Amino acid sequence: MIEQALLAERLGFRSVSIPEHHLVNVLLVPSPLQMAVKIASLTSRVEITTAIVVLPVRDMRIFAGEVVQADILCNGRLVLGVGRGAFAYEVERLGTPITETRQKFDESFDVLSALLSREEVSWDGKYYRFEPITIMPRPVRRIPMMVAAMAPEAIYAAASRGLSVQTTPLQESNSVLLEQVDAFKRGKATAGKKGKNSRLSLQRVAYAARDEADAKRCIALIHEYYKRFDNVFSGPGIVNNGLIEPLPRKQTLEELERNVLVCPPAEMIDRLGAYEEAGIDEVILSGGFGQSQADMLEMMHRFASEVAPHFAKSNLNAVA
Repeated sequence: MIEQALLAERLGFRSVSIPEHHLVNVLLVPSPLQMAVKIASLTSRVEITTAIVVLPVRDMRIFAGEVVQADILCNGRLVLGVGRGAFAYEVERLGTPITETRQKFDESFDVLSALLSREEVSWDGKYYRFEPITIMPRPVRRIPMMVAAMAPEAIYAAASRGLSVQTTPLQESNSVLLEQVDAFKRGKATAGKKGKNSRLSLQRVAYAARDEADAKRCIALIHEYYKRFDNVFSGPGIVNNGLIEPLPRKQTLEELERNVLVCPPAEMIDRLGAYEEAGIDEVILSGGFGQSQADMLEMMHRFASEVAPHFAKSNLNAVA
């Protein structure tokens, strides 16, 4: 991930994104703020976005100070993406039933926002009760935040508060994506002036393939990856010694190919153009699905040289 982040800066990507997962062998970053500080120490320009920090597994009274410290060490390049967590296997073993993560996230977000913006904050809620406290160190700026949401109603709720949103349809169809975009647009319109600078970030499995044969090879790898992802995202959560068991999938390779952004550069330009027309502000290229590091770095070069120049004067940004 560090090597990819360094290359992303050299190639001119706007931002790099850092996931968070625990107890399983996918997206192995248990501390995204630590990773953000490490990347910041080796770069000078690229924005560093957490995608995402799972709030329900943390105590906001501690986390708020950690965020401020990380932002200072990142020299003001941190964008704090937060969410409620996606894998029941993780959050339940860390103390929160998946059925409570929405409520706990909502309260945690409000507590975090208060602690980052005010002094002598007290709280009397369902998950937090405490006397007046002031986190230290104090923020040196207003730290930008994004909320991860997939359901249209959750996207609308966040956007209507003037918040930027990270979303993904995962491997679902384009119609699901368009519903998500519409929810953001409606929420942003409701927010009025406070949503003026909010942006919609789309995370999509993406790979600028060398040719059609390379795209087919990658689709097969992604299909294998989702056998494990689906297990912990929507399945039974069968994990042994930290290793997720692959489970059979109903989605065919052909269906998956239509619903991910894996294609040669010329086709990718057209498909990203459609995203831009739909109203998406930036695309997070989620390219880690089992290919080699050499293939990933080569793909980043190919995207930067053959795809990105077509959007140099547009509002669509690429995130590694």
